[in-house]
Amino acid sequence: MLAHSPGVTVVFRHLPIYADRLLGRLVKHSLASLRRTDPDRASDRCGATARRLGPLLPAHRIGRANLRAAFPDKDADWIAATLRGAWENLGRVAGEYVHLGSLWDYDVANPNAGRIVTDDSQLFRDMHDDGKPALCFAAHLGNWELPAVMAAAHGMPSAVLYRMPNNKAIAREITRIRAPLMGHLIRSRAQAPLEMAAALGRGEHLGMLVDQHFSRGVDVTFFGRRCKANPSIARLARQFECPVVGVRVIRLPGHRFRIAAEGPFDLPRDASGRIDVQSSTQMITSVIERWVRDNPDQWLWFHRRWR
Repeated sequence: MLAHSPGVTVVFRHLPIYADRLLGRLVKHSLASLRRTDPDRASDRCGATARRLGPLLPAHRIGRANLRAAFPDKDADWIAATLRGAWENLGRVAGEYVHLGSLWDYDVANPNAGRIVTDDSQLFRDMHDDGKPALCFAAHLGNWELPAVMAAAHGMPSAVLYRMPNNKAIAREITRIRAPLMGHLIRSRAQAPLEMAAALGRGEHLGMLVDQHFSRGVDVTFFGRRCKANPSIARLARQFECPVVGVRVIRLPGHRFRIAAEGPFDLPRDASGRIDVQSSTQMITSVIERWVRDNPDQWLWFHRRWR
């Protein structure tokens, strides 16, 4: 048996640290490279790369299993094509990330003339002018970063719950991009519920993505299967009695996006008249399921939603 020298042992012990630093540098370099090109080319390039390389990654197996469970009546060709579309959408989101500020070009005076298309401008105007806080849920569909950009771009007091990447260098880059575009950023951590409540208390519109596994969540049914969902929207609505709205982004041909909103929702209530957290979370989950069924190739299937 060969014995490792002390120097080799130290190297092996620190390999994860070296790999983490290397990943951070690679991502920083990639973002800088994407920044030097235009949004359309960045989206096309990253979308094509992800479409080609994604099926080679372990997450592809998770996506295939998820799709088979969610759409048992679909054949293998449909599932393969949907997964390629999902990989392409994910790549496009990555390519568009550094250009988020220029992607949002909606002009109230000349609506639907640019990249952003919406038929729900009146709902957004009402939310802007009513002087009330609101809760906005979204899903990993299309470019899911755009609703947060929309709120800040049109002067709507807003806060966004987000998950910080584990890699510190990547986290710094993402925060640097998000900070000037997305209002008040709330990091997902133990004190986040207090920060979210404080944001609503200030009259802000709080947005969050609620379509992934949440280990401390409540039981709901998604595509006919039991899973855990984040109940924060329902709990905060119960506490503040504020409007709840769903916002999704649908990717359109020609590098355009449709922003579609629903609500305010009339959430289920219990016998005492207060908002029922479990039933309301199920209602929100069912809305998201409908969204995913409408555009299955634009959802993030590579997450272990059912466990």
